[in-house]
Amino acid sequence: MSAMTLSAPTQAATAAAYALGLALTLVLAGCLSPRRWWRRPTAGNLALAGGGALAFGLLFCALFAALMPARPPTAGAMPLMAQMPALMHAPAPARYRVIDDLNLRAAKATGAPRLAVLPSGTLVTPTGLADGDWLQIRARHKGRTVEGWASSLWLRRVDEGAVPAGGD
Repeated sequence: MSAMTLSAPTQAATAAAYALGLALTLVLAGCLSPRRWWRRPTAGNLALAGGGALAFGLLFCALFAALMPARPPTAGAMPLMAQMPALMHAPAPARYRVIDDLNLRAAKATGAPRLAVLPSGTLVTPTGLADGDWLQIRARHKGRTVEGWASSLWLRRVDEGAVPAGGD
């Protein structure tokens, strides 16, 4: 694979985006924080300036990319799909484990009718619908498949590792 290179206008736009991000971060930090906080350099100051410059720089890069005209592909460039392997597998849907008894609801509200109580350790799969902390999930419960809404605060991804016994 070859490394991605940027053209001179793209490099200039990227540098301008991060410079603008740093400037905006410093102006906002100067206006929104106490003056004594900036008297000496600290790790917090550097983290704020660096994090803000990165965040705003990425935002401005995205805005600049949307405003720049599309370039025609070069003669030697291959379409992205031609570079992909012929056989592609869709990623497996995320699996979650219930960390404490969980009320499965008919709607995304604590006052909605309860469809089932999923015991701790039950494996669930999200359907793809979400609203804030609420996920629509599907699970096997008492020999049947149930689907409903649950608070994501009571779920942990299976690939996160074991849940400590007794909780914290």
